[in-house]
Amino acid sequence: MSATARFPSTSWAPMSAPTLEDFEVMADHAFAQLPERFRKLCGDVILRIEDFPDEEVIEAMELETPFDILGLFHGQGLAQAGAVPETGQPPNMVWLYRRPILDYWAEHEETLGAVITHVLVHEIGHHFGLSDADMEKIEAEAG
Repeated sequence: MSATARFPSTSWAPMSAPTLEDFEVMADHAFAQLPERFRKLCGDVILRIEDFPDEEVIEAMELETPFDILGLFHGQGLAQAGAVPETGQPPNMVWLYRRPILDYWAEHEETLGAVITHVLVHEIGHHFGLSDADMEKIEAEAG
């Protein structure tokens, strides 16, 4: 399909990059589409959307640029802490970094929704001790 057929006349003119708020909606939708057993494993994980990681993350992860990370899990997964959270422990959080995700998306042929789902599943999955094969299956089930 030609670009002209995909975007007749000026239908593309009002388009803009998804905002932080748009990403929040997409991340919430992606999480809701994940298999129920995976969502239950996550408990009350909090999703945060930022343009880039903060300086503390950049230094701690020894990143060359803020584009070197798409997302980050902060907290304790089942593999580290067991199923019952300790009293006073902060909730598990996942950060999705909008600008690096958009940059990755622009360079690949995946849909933006697929990229967001992938980052979300992998950030959570690694901290819950899931294998890459397990995470691929979860992504496939999410559609």
